[in-house]
Amino acid sequence: MDAQLQILSEFSSSHHWMWLWPEIVLAALALALLAVELLLPKSDRWLLRISLGAQVAVFAALIAGLVGGTLPTSDVALFAGAIQPTLSGHLMRIFFVGCSILVCFLGYLYLERRPLARAEYYHLVMIVTAAMMLLAQITHFVAFFVALETVTIGFYILVAYGRNSSYSLEAGLKYMIMGGFSSGLLLFGIVLLYGAAGSPTLIGPAGDPFQFGQLGAVIAENPGNPLIVIGALLVIVGICFKIGSFPFQYWIPDVYQGAPTPTTAFLAVSSKSMGFYLLYVLLTGPFLGLQSILVPVIGIMTYCTIAFGNIAALGQNNVKRVIGMSGVAHAGILLVGILAAMRGVDWAFQAIFFYLITYALASFAVFGVMCHVAPDEDANQEREHYFGLMQNHPFLGGVLAVGLGSLAGIPPLAGFVAKAAIIVAAFQAKLYLLVAFVLVGVVVSIFYYFGWLRAAVTNPHPEIQGEPHPVVAPSVGSRALLAVLALASVVLGLYQGGLLS
Repeated sequence: MDAQLQILSEFSSSHHWMWLWPEIVLAALALALLAVELLLPKSDRWLLRISLGAQVAVFAALIAGLVGGTLPTSDVALFAGAIQPTLSGHLMRIFFVGCSILVCFLGYLYLERRPLARAEYYHLVMIVTAAMMLLAQITHFVAFFVALETVTIGFYILVAYGRNSSYSLEAGLKYMIMGGFSSGLLLFGIVLLYGAAGSPTLIGPAGDPFQFGQLGAVIAENPGNPLIVIGALLVIVGICFKIGSFPFQYWIPDVYQGAPTPTTAFLAVSSKSMGFYLLYVLLTGPFLGLQSILVPVIGIMTYCTIAFGNIAALGQNNVKRVIGMSGVAHAGILLVGILAAMRGVDWAFQAIFFYLITYALASFAVFGVMCHVAPDEDANQEREHYFGLMQNHPFLGGVLAVGLGSLAGIPPLAGFVAKAAIIVAAFQAKLYLLVAFVLVGVVVSIFYYFGWLRAAVTNPHPEIQGEPHPVVAPSVGSRALLAVLALASVVLGLYQGGLLS
Protein backbone atom coordinates (compact mmCIF):
# COMPACT_ATOMS: atom_id res chain seq x y z
CA MET A 1 0.00 0.00 0.00
CA ASP A 2 2.81 2.41 0.87
CA ALA A 3 4.48 1.67 -2.46
CA GLN A 4 1.25 2.48 -4.34
CA LEU A 5 0.86 5.73 -2.41
CA GLN A 6 4.45 6.61 -3.24
CA ILE A 7 3.78 6.03 -6.94
CA LEU A 8 0.63 8.17 -6.83
CA SER A 9 2.50 10.90 -4.97
CA GLU A 10 5.28 10.98 -7.56
CA PHE A 11 2.70 10.93 -10.35
CA SER A 12 0.77 13.90 -8.98
CA SER A 13 3.90 15.86 -8.13
CA SER A 14 4.93 15.84 -11.80
CA HIS A 15 1.76 17.69 -12.84
CA HIS A 16 3.11 21.20 -13.34
CA TRP A 17 0.07 22.87 -14.87
CA MET A 18 1.75 26.26 -14.99
CA TRP A 19 4.05 24.97 -17.72
CA LEU A 20 0.95 24.53 -19.90
CA TRP A 21 -0.42 27.99 -19.20
CA PRO A 22 -0.25 29.11 -22.89
CA GLU A 23 -2.36 26.15 -24.02
CA ILE A 24 -4.78 26.65 -21.11
CA VAL A 25 -5.13 30.37 -21.93
CA LEU A 26 -5.88 29.64 -25.58
CA ALA A 27 -8.47 27.00 -24.69
CA ALA A 28 -10.13 29.29 -22.12
CA LEU A 29 -10.12 32.16 -24.60
CA ALA A 30 -11.72 29.94 -27.24
CA LEU A 31 -14.57 29.15 -24.84
CA ALA A 32 -14.85 32.81 -23.83
CA LEU A 33 -15.36 33.84 -27.47
CA LEU A 34 -18.46 31.66 -27.67
CA ALA A 35 -19.82 33.31 -24.52
CA VAL A 36 -19.09 36.79 -25.89
CA GLU A 37 -20.95 36.07 -29.11
CA LEU A 38 -23.87 34.64 -27.17
CA LEU A 39 -24.14 37.71 -24.94
CA LEU A 40 -23.16 40.30 -27.57
CA PRO A 41 -24.41 39.03 -30.96
CA LYS A 42 -23.27 42.18 -32.83
CA SER A 43 -19.67 42.06 -31.58
CA ASP A 44 -17.86 40.96 -34.76
CA ARG A 45 -14.95 43.35 -34.42
CA TRP A 46 -14.67 42.72 -30.68
CA LEU A 47 -14.35 39.00 -31.34
CA LEU A 48 -11.35 39.67 -33.56
CA ARG A 49 -9.82 42.15 -31.11
CA ILE A 50 -10.18 39.79 -28.16
CA SER A 51 -8.75 36.80 -30.02
CA LEU A 52 -5.86 38.71 -31.56
CA GLY A 53 -5.06 40.68 -28.41
CA ALA A 54 -4.90 37.62 -26.18
CA GLN A 55 -2.88 35.61 -28.69
CA VAL A 56 -0.42 38.45 -29.18
CA ALA A 57 0.01 38.58 -25.39
CA VAL A 58 0.68 34.82 -25.27
CA PHE A 59 3.09 35.15 -28.20
CA ALA A 60 5.01 37.96 -26.49
CA ALA A 61 5.14 36.09 -23.16
CA LEU A 62 6.53 32.96 -24.83
CA ILE A 63 9.23 34.98 -26.56
CA ALA A 64 10.02 36.73 -23.26
CA GLY A 65 10.42 33.32 -21.61
CA LEU A 66 12.77 32.25 -24.38
CA VAL A 67 14.87 35.40 -24.19
CA GLY A 68 14.84 35.48 -20.40
CA GLY A 69 16.04 31.88 -20.12
CA THR A 70 13.25 30.81 -17.76
CA LEU A 71 12.51 27.52 -19.55
CA PRO A 72 12.88 24.13 -17.82
CA THR A 73 15.82 22.01 -18.92
CA SER A 74 15.25 19.10 -21.32
CA ASP A 75 15.83 16.51 -18.59
CA VAL A 76 12.68 17.61 -16.73
CA ALA A 77 9.79 15.21 -17.39
CA LEU A 78 6.32 16.56 -16.62
CA PHE A 79 3.00 14.77 -16.22
CA ALA A 80 4.63 11.41 -15.46
CA GLY A 81 6.85 11.65 -18.54
CA ALA A 82 4.09 12.52 -21.02
CA ILE A 83 5.55 15.98 -21.61
CA GLN A 84 9.22 16.90 -21.83
CA PRO A 85 10.10 20.57 -22.33
CA THR A 86 12.77 21.24 -24.92
CA LEU A 87 14.08 24.33 -26.65
CA SER A 88 12.90 23.07 -30.04
CA GLY A 89 9.44 22.37 -28.64
CA HIS A 90 9.22 25.86 -27.16
CA LEU A 91 10.23 27.38 -30.50
CA MET A 92 7.45 25.45 -32.20
CA ARG A 93 4.95 26.69 -29.60
CA ILE A 94 5.90 30.25 -30.51
CA PHE A 95 5.65 29.39 -34.20
CA PHE A 96 2.13 27.92 -33.86
CA VAL A 97 0.80 30.90 -31.89
CA GLY A 98 2.22 33.29 -34.50
CA CYS A 99 0.52 31.33 -37.28
CA SER A 100 -2.76 31.31 -35.34
CA ILE A 101 -2.70 35.10 -35.10
CA LEU A 102 -2.28 35.40 -38.87
CA VAL A 103 -4.96 32.79 -39.61
CA CYS A 104 -7.46 34.62 -37.38
CA PHE A 105 -6.77 37.86 -39.23
CA LEU A 106 -7.21 36.17 -42.61
CA GLY A 107 -10.36 34.58 -41.21
CA TYR A 108 -11.74 38.03 -40.48
CA LEU A 109 -11.07 39.12 -44.09
CA TYR A 110 -12.79 35.99 -45.38
CA LEU A 111 -15.79 36.05 -43.02
CA GLU A 112 -16.42 39.76 -43.47
CA ARG A 113 -17.75 39.07 -46.97
CA ARG A 114 -19.74 35.93 -46.15
CA PRO A 115 -22.74 35.10 -43.91
CA LEU A 116 -20.86 32.62 -41.71
CA ALA A 117 -20.35 32.42 -37.96
CA ARG A 118 -17.23 34.23 -36.78
CA ALA A 119 -16.74 33.23 -33.15
CA GLU A 120 -16.84 29.53 -34.00
CA TYR A 121 -14.09 29.96 -36.58
CA TYR A 122 -11.72 31.74 -34.19
CA HIS A 123 -12.68 29.19 -31.51
CA LEU A 124 -11.66 26.25 -33.69
CA VAL A 125 -8.42 27.89 -34.80
CA MET A 126 -7.33 28.45 -31.22
CA ILE A 127 -8.33 24.96 -30.05
CA VAL A 128 -6.37 23.40 -32.92
CA THR A 129 -3.41 25.67 -32.15
CA ALA A 130 -3.42 24.70 -28.47
CA ALA A 131 -3.39 21.01 -29.48
CA MET A 132 -0.46 21.65 -31.84
CA MET A 133 1.44 23.36 -29.02
CA LEU A 134 0.87 20.29 -26.85
CA LEU A 135 2.09 18.00 -29.63
CA ALA A 136 5.37 19.95 -29.76
CA GLN A 137 6.18 18.77 -26.21
CA ILE A 138 4.59 15.30 -25.94
CA THR A 139 6.78 12.23 -25.47
CA HIS A 140 4.06 9.63 -24.86
CA PHE A 141 2.06 7.94 -27.61
CA VAL A 142 -1.31 8.01 -25.80
CA ALA A 143 -1.16 11.78 -25.30
CA PHE A 144 0.36 12.06 -28.79
CA PHE A 145 -2.61 10.38 -30.45
CA VAL A 146 -5.23 12.30 -28.44
CA ALA A 147 -3.65 15.68 -29.26
CA LEU A 148 -3.14 14.75 -32.91
CA GLU A 149 -6.78 13.71 -33.30
CA THR A 150 -7.89 16.98 -31.70
CA VAL A 151 -6.01 18.79 -34.43
CA THR A 152 -7.38 16.53 -37.16
CA ILE A 153 -11.04 16.77 -36.08
CA GLY A 154 -10.74 20.53 -35.84
CA PHE A 155 -9.48 20.65 -39.42
CA TYR A 156 -12.40 18.50 -40.60
CA ILE A 157 -14.73 21.30 -39.50
CA LEU A 158 -12.52 24.16 -40.69
CA VAL A 159 -12.16 22.70 -44.19
CA ALA A 160 -15.95 22.33 -44.56
CA TYR A 161 -16.65 25.67 -42.84
CA GLY A 162 -17.95 27.33 -46.01
CA ARG A 163 -21.22 25.44 -45.78
CA ASN A 164 -22.76 27.53 -48.57
CA SER A 165 -20.11 26.30 -51.00
CA SER A 166 -20.29 22.85 -52.57
CA TYR A 167 -16.50 23.01 -53.02
CA SER A 168 -15.95 23.44 -49.29
CA LEU A 169 -18.35 20.64 -48.35
CA GLU A 170 -16.76 18.31 -50.88
CA ALA A 171 -13.28 19.19 -49.60
CA GLY A 172 -14.38 18.53 -46.02
CA LEU A 173 -15.76 15.12 -46.94
CA LYS A 174 -12.60 14.12 -48.83
CA TYR A 175 -10.37 15.32 -46.03
CA MET A 176 -12.40 13.47 -43.42
CA ILE A 177 -12.28 10.18 -45.35
CA MET A 178 -8.55 10.39 -46.04
CA GLY A 179 -7.82 11.71 -42.55
CA GLY A 180 -9.78 8.90 -40.91
CA PHE A 181 -7.91 6.33 -42.97
CA SER A 182 -4.51 7.82 -42.06
CA SER A 183 -5.48 8.02 -38.37
CA GLY A 184 -6.38 4.34 -38.45
CA LEU A 185 -2.99 3.45 -39.90
CA LEU A 186 -1.25 5.63 -37.32
CA LEU A 187 -3.14 4.02 -34.44
CA PHE A 188 -2.46 0.53 -35.79
CA GLY A 189 1.25 1.38 -35.92
CA ILE A 190 1.20 2.62 -32.32
CA VAL A 191 -0.53 -0.59 -31.20
CA LEU A 192 2.07 -2.73 -32.97
CA LEU A 193 4.90 -0.78 -31.34
CA TYR A 194 3.25 -1.10 -27.93
CA GLY A 195 2.78 -4.83 -28.35
CA ALA A 196 6.30 -5.41 -29.60
CA ALA A 197 8.01 -3.19 -27.02
CA GLY A 198 5.99 -4.74 -24.19
CA SER A 199 6.83 -8.30 -25.21
CA PRO A 200 8.96 -10.18 -22.65
CA THR A 201 10.79 -11.93 -25.52
CA LEU A 202 12.53 -8.70 -26.59
CA ILE A 203 15.59 -7.08 -25.05
CA GLY A 204 14.98 -3.70 -23.44
CA PRO A 205 13.88 -1.88 -20.31
CA ALA A 206 10.68 -2.96 -18.59
CA GLY A 207 8.39 0.02 -18.28
CA ASP A 208 5.86 1.97 -20.31
CA PRO A 209 6.29 1.11 -24.03
CA PHE A 210 4.19 4.17 -24.95
CA GLN A 211 6.95 6.46 -23.61
CA PHE A 212 9.28 7.65 -26.38
CA GLY A 213 12.49 7.15 -24.40
CA GLN A 214 11.73 3.59 -23.32
CA LEU A 215 10.39 2.68 -26.75
CA GLY A 216 13.59 4.03 -28.30
CA ALA A 217 15.69 1.84 -26.00
CA VAL A 218 13.71 -1.26 -27.02
CA ILE A 219 14.00 -0.40 -30.73
CA ALA A 220 17.75 0.15 -30.41
CA GLU A 221 18.13 -3.33 -28.94
CA ASN A 222 15.77 -5.01 -31.45
CA PRO A 223 16.07 -3.08 -34.75
CA GLY A 224 15.25 -6.11 -36.91
CA ASN A 225 11.99 -7.09 -35.23
CA PRO A 226 9.30 -7.13 -37.98
CA LEU A 227 6.50 -5.83 -35.73
CA ILE A 228 8.64 -2.86 -34.70
CA VAL A 229 9.58 -2.07 -38.31
CA ILE A 230 5.98 -2.32 -39.56
CA GLY A 231 4.68 -0.29 -36.60
CA ALA A 232 7.21 2.48 -37.15
CA LEU A 233 6.43 2.60 -40.88
CA LEU A 234 2.68 2.87 -40.20
CA VAL A 235 3.25 5.71 -37.74
CA ILE A 236 5.35 7.52 -40.35
CA VAL A 237 2.67 6.94 -42.98
CA GLY A 238 0.07 8.54 -40.70
CA ILE A 239 2.24 11.61 -40.22
CA CYS A 240 3.21 11.83 -43.90
CA PHE A 241 -0.48 12.30 -44.69
CA LYS A 242 -0.36 15.54 -42.65
CA ILE A 243 2.64 16.90 -44.54
CA GLY A 244 1.35 15.81 -47.95
CA SER A 245 4.40 13.89 -49.08
CA PHE A 246 4.31 11.36 -51.90
CA PRO A 247 2.35 9.03 -52.16
CA PHE A 248 -0.05 10.55 -49.61
CA GLN A 249 -0.61 13.88 -51.36
CA TYR A 250 -3.67 13.14 -53.50
CA TRP A 251 -6.04 14.92 -51.14
CA ILE A 252 -4.13 18.19 -51.29
CA PRO A 253 -5.28 19.91 -54.54
CA ASP A 254 -9.01 19.33 -53.99
CA VAL A 255 -8.92 20.13 -50.27
CA TYR A 256 -6.73 23.21 -50.71
CA GLN A 257 -9.01 24.52 -53.46
CA GLY A 258 -12.31 23.84 -51.69
CA ALA A 259 -11.37 24.94 -48.17
CA PRO A 260 -11.80 28.61 -47.16
CA THR A 261 -8.60 30.51 -47.95
CA PRO A 262 -7.66 31.07 -44.25
CA THR A 263 -8.10 27.34 -43.62
CA THR A 264 -5.96 26.56 -46.66
CA ALA A 265 -3.27 28.80 -45.15
CA PHE A 266 -3.66 27.02 -41.81
CA LEU A 267 -3.26 23.62 -43.49
CA ALA A 268 -0.38 24.73 -45.70
CA VAL A 269 1.68 26.23 -42.88
CA SER A 270 0.71 25.09 -39.38
CA SER A 271 -0.45 21.54 -40.14
CA LYS A 272 2.52 20.89 -42.42
CA SER A 273 4.96 22.33 -39.86
CA MET A 274 3.43 20.23 -37.11
CA GLY A 275 3.89 17.09 -39.21
CA PHE A 276 7.52 17.85 -39.92
CA TYR A 277 8.32 18.53 -36.29
CA LEU A 278 6.71 15.23 -35.28
CA LEU A 279 8.74 13.46 -37.95
CA TYR A 280 11.89 15.13 -36.69
CA VAL A 281 11.18 14.13 -33.07
CA LEU A 282 10.39 10.51 -33.93
CA LEU A 283 13.09 9.91 -36.56
CA THR A 284 15.86 11.46 -34.47
CA GLY A 285 14.48 10.02 -31.23
CA PRO A 286 12.74 6.67 -30.66
CA PHE A 287 13.02 5.56 -34.31
CA LEU A 288 16.72 6.37 -34.64
CA GLY A 289 17.58 2.69 -34.14
CA LEU A 290 15.77 1.94 -37.43
CA GLN A 291 17.96 4.35 -39.38
CA SER A 292 19.30 1.69 -41.76
CA ILE A 293 15.73 0.89 -42.84
CA LEU A 294 14.06 4.30 -42.64
CA VAL A 295 16.73 6.41 -44.38
CA PRO A 296 16.30 4.62 -47.75
CA VAL A 297 12.49 4.73 -47.40
CA ILE A 298 12.44 8.46 -46.58
CA GLY A 299 15.01 9.05 -49.34
CA ILE A 300 12.85 7.47 -52.05
CA MET A 301 9.83 9.35 -50.72
CA THR A 302 11.81 12.60 -50.92
CA TYR A 303 12.77 12.14 -54.57
CA CYS A 304 9.18 11.33 -55.53
CA THR A 305 7.74 14.20 -53.47
CA ILE A 306 9.97 16.84 -55.06
CA ALA A 307 9.39 15.50 -58.58
CA PHE A 308 5.61 15.08 -58.26
CA GLY A 309 5.01 18.42 -56.56
CA ASN A 310 6.90 20.47 -59.12
CA ILE A 311 5.60 18.64 -62.18
CA ALA A 312 1.97 18.70 -60.97
CA ALA A 313 2.15 22.41 -60.13
CA LEU A 314 3.19 23.24 -63.70
CA GLY A 315 -0.19 22.17 -65.05
CA GLN A 316 -2.38 24.08 -62.59
CA ASN A 317 -4.29 27.26 -63.40
CA ASN A 318 -6.22 27.61 -60.15
CA VAL A 319 -3.88 29.43 -57.78
CA LYS A 320 -5.04 27.51 -54.69
CA ARG A 321 -4.10 24.28 -56.46
CA VAL A 322 -0.77 25.85 -57.43
CA ILE A 323 -0.12 26.57 -53.75
CA GLY A 324 -1.16 23.04 -52.87
CA MET A 325 1.09 21.24 -55.34
CA SER A 326 3.99 23.62 -54.74
CA GLY A 327 3.56 22.85 -51.05
CA VAL A 328 4.19 19.20 -51.90
CA ALA A 329 7.51 20.24 -53.48
CA HIS A 330 8.38 22.25 -50.35
CA ALA A 331 7.58 19.16 -48.28
CA GLY A 332 10.19 17.30 -50.32
CA ILE A 333 12.82 19.93 -49.55
CA LEU A 334 12.00 19.74 -45.83
CA LEU A 335 12.32 15.95 -45.99
CA VAL A 336 15.90 16.55 -47.17
CA GLY A 337 16.47 18.44 -43.91
CA ILE A 338 14.97 15.51 -41.96
CA LEU A 339 17.36 13.12 -43.72
CA ALA A 340 20.29 15.38 -42.88
CA ALA A 341 19.24 15.30 -39.21
CA MET A 342 19.01 11.51 -39.32
CA ARG A 343 22.52 11.39 -40.81
CA GLY A 344 23.91 13.31 -37.83
CA VAL A 345 24.07 16.95 -39.00
CA ASP A 346 23.76 18.67 -35.63
CA TRP A 347 22.34 21.97 -36.92
CA ALA A 348 19.74 20.39 -39.22
CA PHE A 349 16.88 21.44 -36.93
CA GLN A 350 17.94 25.09 -37.20
CA ALA A 351 17.81 24.78 -40.99
CA ILE A 352 14.38 23.13 -40.86
CA PHE A 353 12.99 25.68 -38.40
CA PHE A 354 14.32 28.60 -40.42
CA TYR A 355 12.76 27.10 -43.55
CA LEU A 356 9.41 26.84 -41.76
CA ILE A 357 9.61 30.49 -40.69
CA THR A 358 10.41 31.75 -44.18
CA TYR A 359 7.75 29.49 -45.70
CA ALA A 360 5.18 30.83 -43.24
CA LEU A 361 6.04 34.48 -43.92
CA ALA A 362 5.88 34.08 -47.69
CA SER A 363 2.78 31.89 -47.64
CA PHE A 364 0.76 34.17 -45.37
CA ALA A 365 1.75 37.16 -47.52
CA VAL A 366 0.45 35.36 -50.62
CA PHE A 367 -2.71 34.15 -48.86
CA GLY A 368 -3.33 37.67 -47.61
CA VAL A 369 -3.34 38.94 -51.19
CA MET A 370 -5.58 36.03 -52.20
CA CYS A 371 -8.16 37.03 -49.57
CA HIS A 372 -8.47 40.43 -51.26
CA VAL A 373 -8.54 39.11 -54.84
CA ALA A 374 -10.81 36.10 -54.26
CA PRO A 375 -14.25 36.16 -55.93
CA ASP A 376 -17.45 35.33 -54.05
CA GLU A 377 -16.84 31.64 -54.74
CA ASP A 378 -13.56 31.35 -52.91
CA ALA A 379 -12.53 28.13 -54.65
CA ASN A 380 -12.55 29.67 -58.13
CA GLN A 381 -9.33 31.67 -57.95
CA GLU A 382 -7.72 31.50 -61.37
CA ARG A 383 -4.58 33.18 -62.63
CA GLU A 384 -6.74 35.38 -64.87
CA HIS A 385 -8.16 37.05 -61.76
CA TYR A 386 -4.72 38.55 -61.13
CA PHE A 387 -4.41 40.28 -64.52
CA GLY A 388 -3.42 43.91 -64.01
CA LEU A 389 -3.01 43.56 -60.23
CA MET A 390 0.40 45.22 -60.23
CA GLN A 391 -0.89 48.26 -62.12
CA ASN A 392 -4.31 48.65 -60.51
CA HIS A 393 -3.28 47.67 -56.97
CA PRO A 394 0.49 48.12 -56.77
CA PHE A 395 0.68 47.40 -53.02
CA LEU A 396 -1.03 44.00 -53.33
CA GLY A 397 1.01 43.27 -56.45
CA GLY A 398 4.25 44.10 -54.64
CA VAL A 399 3.41 41.88 -51.66
CA LEU A 400 2.50 39.06 -54.05
CA ALA A 401 5.82 39.48 -55.86
CA VAL A 402 7.81 39.29 -52.61
CA GLY A 403 5.84 36.28 -51.37
CA LEU A 404 6.12 34.31 -54.60
CA GLY A 405 9.75 35.29 -55.00
CA SER A 406 10.57 33.99 -51.53
CA LEU A 407 8.67 30.74 -52.16
CA ALA A 408 10.61 30.31 -55.39
CA GLY A 409 13.92 30.95 -53.62
CA ILE A 410 14.95 34.13 -55.42
CA PRO A 411 17.80 36.08 -53.76
CA PRO A 412 18.00 38.15 -51.64
CA LEU A 413 14.69 37.00 -50.15
CA ALA A 414 14.48 34.73 -47.10
CA GLY A 415 13.34 31.72 -49.09
CA PHE A 416 16.67 31.67 -50.91
CA VAL A 417 18.64 31.51 -47.65
CA ALA A 418 16.32 28.80 -46.28
CA LYS A 419 16.80 26.60 -49.33
CA ALA A 420 20.54 27.22 -49.20
CA ALA A 421 20.64 26.15 -45.53
CA ILE A 422 18.84 22.87 -46.34
CA ILE A 423 21.20 22.26 -49.26
CA VAL A 424 24.29 22.88 -47.11
CA ALA A 425 22.96 20.52 -44.42
CA ALA A 426 22.30 17.86 -47.07
CA PHE A 427 25.79 18.37 -48.51
CA GLN A 428 27.33 17.87 -45.06
CA ALA A 429 25.26 14.67 -44.74
CA LYS A 430 26.74 13.54 -48.09
CA LEU A 431 23.35 13.49 -49.81
CA TYR A 432 24.88 14.73 -53.04
CA LEU A 433 22.27 13.35 -55.46
CA LEU A 434 19.48 14.85 -53.38
CA VAL A 435 21.24 18.22 -53.47
CA ALA A 436 21.24 18.12 -57.27
CA PHE A 437 17.59 17.05 -57.27
CA VAL A 438 16.61 19.96 -55.01
CA LEU A 439 18.40 22.42 -57.30
CA VAL A 440 16.54 21.09 -60.34
CA GLY A 441 13.26 21.34 -58.42
CA VAL A 442 13.96 24.95 -57.48
CA VAL A 443 14.55 25.82 -61.15
CA VAL A 444 11.29 24.15 -62.17
CA SER A 445 9.36 25.96 -59.42
CA ILE A 446 10.35 29.32 -60.93
CA PHE A 447 8.17 28.57 -63.97
CA TYR A 448 4.87 28.16 -62.11
CA TYR A 449 5.54 30.85 -59.50
CA PHE A 450 6.55 33.36 -62.13
CA GLY A 451 3.65 32.30 -64.34
CA TRP A 452 1.38 33.51 -61.55
CA LEU A 453 3.45 36.67 -61.12
CA ARG A 454 3.44 37.29 -64.86
CA ALA A 455 -0.37 37.31 -64.75
CA ALA A 456 -0.24 40.01 -62.05
CA VAL A 457 2.15 42.13 -64.10
CA THR A 458 0.30 41.63 -67.39
CA ASN A 459 -2.35 44.20 -68.26
CA PRO A 460 -4.23 42.64 -71.19
CA HIS A 461 -6.23 44.70 -73.64
CA PRO A 462 -9.70 45.37 -72.21
CA GLU A 463 -11.39 44.40 -75.50
CA ILE A 464 -9.96 40.91 -75.07
CA GLN A 465 -10.32 40.38 -71.33
CA GLY A 466 -13.26 42.62 -70.48
CA GLU A 467 -13.52 44.48 -67.20
CA PRO A 468 -10.75 43.85 -64.67
CA HIS A 469 -11.55 41.45 -61.84
CA PRO A 470 -12.89 43.37 -58.80
CA VAL A 471 -10.42 43.45 -55.91
CA VAL A 472 -11.24 44.39 -52.33
CA ALA A 473 -9.08 47.34 -51.32
CA PRO A 474 -6.97 46.46 -48.26
CA SER A 475 -7.72 48.29 -45.03
CA VAL A 476 -5.07 50.05 -42.97
CA GLY A 477 -4.70 46.97 -40.77
CA SER A 478 -4.36 44.69 -43.79
CA ARG A 479 -1.76 46.95 -45.34
CA ALA A 480 0.26 47.03 -42.13
CA LEU A 481 0.18 43.26 -41.69
CA LEU A 482 1.01 42.46 -45.32
CA ALA A 483 3.80 45.06 -45.28
CA VAL A 484 5.32 43.45 -42.16
CA LEU A 485 5.21 39.98 -43.75
CA ALA A 486 6.82 41.19 -46.98
CA LEU A 487 9.43 43.25 -45.14
CA ALA A 488 10.28 40.30 -42.88
CA SER A 489 10.93 38.13 -45.95
CA VAL A 490 13.37 40.76 -47.21
CA VAL A 491 15.09 41.36 -43.86
CA LEU A 492 15.57 37.66 -43.09
CA GLY A 493 17.07 37.23 -46.51
CA LEU A 494 19.73 39.80 -45.65
CA TYR A 495 20.23 39.06 -41.94
CA GLN A 496 19.28 35.87 -40.13
CA GLY A 497 20.42 36.80 -36.63
CA GLY A 498 20.74 33.73 -34.42
CA LEU A 499 18.15 31.63 -36.27
CA LEU A 500 20.80 29.60 -38.11
CA SER A 501 23.45 29.60 -35.38
